[in-house]
Amino acid sequence: MNDRLNGQQSSYVKDARPTPLVDPFGRPVTYLRVSVTDRCDFRCTYCMAENMTFLPKKDLLTLEALARLCSAFIAKGVTKIRLTGGEPLVRKNIMSLVRELGKQVGTGLEELTLTTNGSQLVRFASELYECGVRRINVSLDTLDPDTFRRITRWGDYSRVMEGLDAAQEAGLKVKLNTVALKGVNDLEIPDILRFAHGRGMDLTLIETMPLGDIDEDRTDRYLPLTQVRAALENQFTLRDIPYETGGPARYIEVAETKGRLGLITPLTHNFCESCNRVRVTCTGTLYMCLGQNDAAELGAVLRAEDDAILNAAIDDAIARKPKGHDFVIDRSRSVLTVPRHMNVTGG
Repeated sequence: MNDRLNGQQSSYVKDARPTPLVDPFGRPVTYLRVSVTDRCDFRCTYCMAENMTFLPKKDLLTLEALARLCSAFIAKGVTKIRLTGGEPLVRKNIMSLVRELGKQVGTGLEELTLTTNGSQLVRFASELYECGVRRINVSLDTLDPDTFRRITRWGDYSRVMEGLDAAQEAGLKVKLNTVALKGVNDLEIPDILRFAHGRGMDLTLIETMPLGDIDEDRTDRYLPLTQVRAALENQFTLRDIPYETGGPARYIEVAETKGRLGLITPLTHNFCESCNRVRVTCTGTLYMCLGQNDAAELGAVLRAEDDAILNAAIDDAIARKPKGHDFVIDRSRSVLTVPRHMNVTGG
């Protein structure tokens, strides 16, 4: 990042006079998820088709533009930024963006974090910590190498395990994210829970979401977390707790492991009433809701390099933030609620 970028950031804060972001339902927007790339080195069956067509690299925002956009949101009251993808760590020179944003931790930004599939952590874990990242989410849906290969198609299980080691050795706090998949990993969930808590990691279970066309029928894999919790209660003592991280998970304390279990339930019990999040794609499209199609195109606004116009565009978008999503998984529906893939929006 160059001095010109730093000058733009300080000018924005001084001249644009940004106002805090509050949506039409009185919910402050304090959490920004930024997809830095739609590309991924895995092809998880519930996320995307195996033969994906990705965006031309020329269509992606530069890392400098992403940093400027993030700074605009920080100035408007966003306190948490999560970098996502695709797989964020496959983007060329991504650490320059992490380093630039890390400079703002403690000066408006309270937390910089990311979600990763773990494949690149051996390479980047120490540098992430040096740049101000203290907590990461790692997606891991199974502890069986063969099942891992079936789910991810291209993933290397041993590489992810090495990445978890590297992350913890670097001082990063790790939370595992597991998508509950009927007939795939449902019987493994107790073992994944023990594995995570045995290593001092929280675990969050996630219901599969109807985003994008994939190579199978999601109704075949959809597993309500109400059923998962009921099954876990046959082995563990579970107690709801008020712990939160600023995201959509509701947390449970597991007495036997003394660890935390999060549940993200967009279908059985949506989390919209307390939504504090918006998402920006790698092309500058701002989605006010993961489960709705309304969006604001900020790419052209960024190219204009006028902070007042950018500020107004963000305000206009937040004024259209809906009350909630319309996710449905149902065999009787022939049209997906949201046609874009998860790797486009970044979760």
